[in-house]
Amino acid sequence: MTGRFAEELVDAAADPPVRGFLQRPENGTGDGLVLTHGAGSNGQAPILVALAEAFAEAGFIVLRCNLPFRQERAFGPPRPGSAARDRAGLRNAVAAMRKLAPRRIFLGGHSYGGRQAAMLCAEEPGLVHGLLLLSYPLHPPRKPDQLRTQHFPNLQTSAAFVQGTRDPFGSIDEMKAAVKLIPAKTVLLPVEGAGHDLGFRGKIKDAGLAAVAINAFRNLFAGQQG
Repeated sequence: MTGRFAEELVDAAADPPVRGFLQRPENGTGDGLVLTHGAGSNGQAPILVALAEAFAEAGFIVLRCNLPFRQERAFGPPRPGSAARDRAGLRNAVAAMRKLAPRRIFLGGHSYGGRQAAMLCAEEPGLVHGLLLLSYPLHPPRKPDQLRTQHFPNLQTSAAFVQGTRDPFGSIDEMKAAVKLIPAKTVLLPVEGAGHDLGFRGKIKDAGLAAVAINAFRNLFAGQQG
């Protein structure tokens, strides 16, 4: 599933390479969004396709990129120790987007991809203008004491979190407590009744999710200059 009007983008000269699908807007604003996937998915995930199409309609040029671990293996989760290379791949994807979008660049992802995006921005303040974090994996299911928030106090990039109210990787109350650690501006958007998939399960798609994410983006980043 590549999405309507999507074109393949490959930068094999970069290390790690950038590979994904580009969604161009009919009437662009000059803003760009890089989206990436979770540990068990890829850049063609239905949730990413739906968001890319919606953001393109809103004027963004959107790149749905495959993380390096997925480029190396079609299936299976990331191997231990691969996270740093995945973040390097995201950095290269942002660099590729800068050649296409002259104004603001945003970065986001679902689950593992969103976590790596947030960690990258904590390591490199100012890399992008903002983050879109879908189903942030706050902790492993049934292990609330194993929080993945060590980088939050260093995150100076504004972030929109979209979280299902039935997500086993982090409840809404847990997320509310966690985002208080972030010194940048944040917004948390609960999706009622959704699990970690945010309503994208098999052939089922939550058509309203994209509108919620775009509205959050507009509210969080209104007036922010490129």
